[in-house]
Amino acid sequence: QPVESGGGLVQPGGSLTLSCVVPGGNLNIVYMAWYRQAPGKQREFVASVFENDFVNYADSVKGRFTISRANGENTVSLQMESLGTEDTAVYYCYIQGTKIGTAWGLGTQVTVSS
Repeated sequence: QPVESGGGLVQPGGSLTLSCVVPGGNLNIVYMAWYRQAPGKQREFVASVFENDFVNYADSVKGRFTISRANGENTVSLQMESLGTEDTAVYYCYIQGTKIGTAWGLGTQVTVSS
């Protein structure tokens, strides 16, 4: 199961970096992504990275968030900049691997508030 970390409280305009680690050795993970769920809203896609390093972003975070995966490792990071109150949510890591199928982490809370 993925394990997220790095959430916390940040002021508007601030930055935060989330990390996700998937323990278990060589799992042949082909897809890693971040989703988020704000209070009272559905879970939504934020960003993803494929094993060939192709990345994709939700329009709402383009230019502000950067997803990156450590080469050959089961880790993915989400660097978030220019955070606004609308970015407040629980952020979840999602993975797809040929040996483990799909899996969600338990999430990490990000709160943007002054």
